[in-house]
Amino acid sequence: MKTEKLNKKYTASELADSFVFRAKLDSKQKKEADSQLTKARKRVNEELTNEQILYARIMKLRFQMEDYAKSDQFDQDLTFSYFLKSYIKLRYNTNKKFAGDIELDETELSFILNKHRLPSEKVIARLGLHSNNTIPALSWYRLLEKEREHHFVNNDKLMEFEDKHVKNRLKVDL
Repeated sequence: MKTEKLNKKYTASELADSFVFRAKLDSKQKKEADSQLTKARKRVNEELTNEQILYARIMKLRFQMEDYAKSDQFDQDLTFSYFLKSYIKLRYNTNKKFAGDIELDETELSFILNKHRLPSEKVIARLGLHSNNTIPALSWYRLLEKEREHHFVNNDKLMEFEDKHVKNRLKVDL
């Protein structure tokens, strides 16, 4: 909408509340504005408590997990194990302490982290509960399902093996 139409439709106050108007700055002004913004952000960050910082990091991880789970692409590096390792690192120095906090055998946690075993539903539920639902169990579950789907779709050996066991296939003309 052109400025004239906006001015007719809205008051100056409404426009100020609803829009961000770009200011035209020369390079010196831009440098000064960037410096002021950097100082303001640094001041705000210094005032954050450890709890607020942890919460922000957990939310960042959650959004990364959810964005990845919704995407159409599969990335070998972004596995359930990768996100679980990232989650553990946010608060723990050792996997042993984390395993104790969710009452999971250290060996089972190690198998999950090293991609030798997929997590059970109990593990997924405990992860959601451990984060006080900041990262819901459903988000963990969706990550796991994305990984399982990829492995299933790309498992040609399974299809070849199971092909021998199917008789009287449905015949449908399309």
